[in-house]
Amino acid sequence: MAEVAVHFTLATLPGDYMMMTITIPDNIVTKQIQEADLPTDWKEFPHPGSTQKVGDDFVAENKYCVLMVPSVVTQGDFNVLIKPNHKDFSRIRITKIEKFPFDKRIFY
Repeated sequence: MAEVAVHFTLATLPGDYMMMTITIPDNIVTKQIQEADLPTDWKEFPHPGSTQKVGDDFVAENKYCVLMVPSVVTQGDFNVLIKPNHKDFSRIRITKIEKFPFDKRIFY
């Protein structure tokens, strides 16, 4: 929720914004990046080209279906990037879709 709140205001939050719960099988090839593995400028805004390279490499090497990267907004959390053209993508299942449960107090 914090990740979304830094990118939208209450006025710009789409009315049809949804939340999905997914199941990623344990044996899907996943890469988890730690803060120590990231460029020193990874938390800067606007986002530096060095962090874009991390994503570009993930896409280009086609080794992993899932990339977990540290959240800049919520320390200790990860953002999960999923590569839809990876051979294992079809094994990931959406188990629930619901309207995003935003508490409007976050925007005030």
